[in-house]
Amino acid sequence: MTKNHFHLLKTSGGARAGELLTAHGVVPTPVFMPVGSQATVKTLTPDDIKELGFNMILANTYHLYLRPGIDVIEKMGGLHRFMAWDGAVLTDSGGYQVFSLAPLRKVSDEGVTFRSHIDGSEHFLTPERAVQYQERLGADIIMVLDECSACVDGKEKVRQAMERTHRWAERCLRSHQKKGQALYAIVQGGMYPELRRQSAECLTQMDFPGYAIGGLSVGEPKEITLAMIGETVPLLPAGKPRYLMGVGAPEDIIEGVARGIDIFDCALPTRVARNGALFTGHGRVNIRNAAYKTMDAPLDPDCDCYTCRNFSAAYLSHLFRSGELLALRLATVHNLRFIGNLVHRIRESILDDTFSEMREDFLAGYQTTDEDTRVAQKQRWLKSRL
Repeated sequence: MTKNHFHLLKTSGGARAGELLTAHGVVPTPVFMPVGSQATVKTLTPDDIKELGFNMILANTYHLYLRPGIDVIEKMGGLHRFMAWDGAVLTDSGGYQVFSLAPLRKVSDEGVTFRSHIDGSEHFLTPERAVQYQERLGADIIMVLDECSACVDGKEKVRQAMERTHRWAERCLRSHQKKGQALYAIVQGGMYPELRRQSAECLTQMDFPGYAIGGLSVGEPKEITLAMIGETVPLLPAGKPRYLMGVGAPEDIIEGVARGIDIFDCALPTRVARNGALFTGHGRVNIRNAAYKTMDAPLDPDCDCYTCRNFSAAYLSHLFRSGELLALRLATVHNLRFIGNLVHRIRESILDDTFSEMREDFLAGYQTTDEDTRVAQKQRWLKSRL
């Protein structure tokens, strides 16, 4: 197991700039990982991702296990070779996906039995198998198998899931063999501060190379998300990376960094792009709105992405209104470049010790999505995945 995996270079208030040391290169932090669950970031090539400034992506063990299968990827030389990506890869264990299949799975202390969302076939996943699959994929960073609670679960149910997560983390740690690969634990505890603290204290005693915060951004109000981060981060080791799972809206990245988070991933930037929702310095806009139909200028004049350098907002609006596939690609390029530029600015401001000013300036000009609308959209998306 990799022990010297993270170098902390500078702090600015609670914000941190550092480096992740992986077998596929040094990754500056804070870092946002585009989501490539099925060994692809939708609509983009690996070269696109590099040109957008990213050198680490996330892939998902659950999806790759079901299709094309771990055996296939291993025979092809591992995940990096299979998808022609020479940067770093973090693989989720698939725990979240399994536990989102509430009607199709059964949990025991030994593991979880679930039915494939693809063909209904039955499978059994244990902590040991989750680690073995990720070792065979060859990811740089892998995750323990955890049990993720719903935001509406009662305290006793959340406690039981948290305690099982701790037992599974211990089993993952014992079974992990691959050198040069970092295994991260996942703090759970739902929306209960005392359980979050208990989980962090238990897992840090096991001395993992890195720690993730899971079970957030699952439909709860944003203030609760931030409160749970605030309860957890102070209990995590300062010299190890902190990963906030599944969070990636621009304002959430800034607030996460302010609270000491180093690593982010989220499907939001690419998912909303494919639906015509594009990030700008003033907030998220819908390119299908009438205002953009005749706008003979880039959507965001401050953006240096390929889309904004070459096409007008009117053209993008036309592509979406016409159902053209190019719309999905150009919108994805823009949203990921926006996030990449934001994270770069955040890191530079930490190194310059001006993060507080940068944070205040960005949030003053950025109009966030209405909270009730955001929660409703999140709940609809979560239900669509069941």
